[in-house]
Amino acid sequence: MPKRPTRTIASDKLGEPHAQLRDPDGKLLGGIVFKDNEWVLGLDGKIAGTSHSAAHVLAILKRAAALLRGEGREVDLVFSATLRAAAHQEAADQGLGFEAFQDQLAAQMQAKADTTD
Repeated sequence: MPKRPTRTIASDKLGEPHAQLRDPDGKLLGGIVFKDNEWVLGLDGKIAGTSHSAAHVLAILKRAAALLRGEGREVDLVFSATLRAAAHQEAADQGLGFEAFQDQLAAQMQAKADTTD
C-alpha cells in the first residue's frame, strides 16, 4: 500500500489543547483539543473521535493511560482544569462522581466488546 504524504497542519487550526498523554521520552501518544465546539480525541497520531462530552473523551484518554500502565509502560497524563471541570460537571449532572462515570463508561465499553466477540 503506498504511503500517504504527511500533511502539516498549522497549530492555529488544531484547536485549543486540553490534555496530553506522553511516554517517558516525551512522545505524544494521545491528546484532547477543543475545536469548533467539540472535544477531539487523538490517539497514536490519528483522530479517534469527536464528542460534545468532555466526560467521555477524558474518561477514554484516562482508560488508555491505565491500559498502557497495565502493560508496564510508563506514561504521563496531564489535562487542563477546564477539561476536568467540564467532565466533572457532566458527571454531576448525571448524578455521578467522575470516578463512577468512568466505571460506568468502562462497563458499557466492555459489554459492547463482549457482544462483538
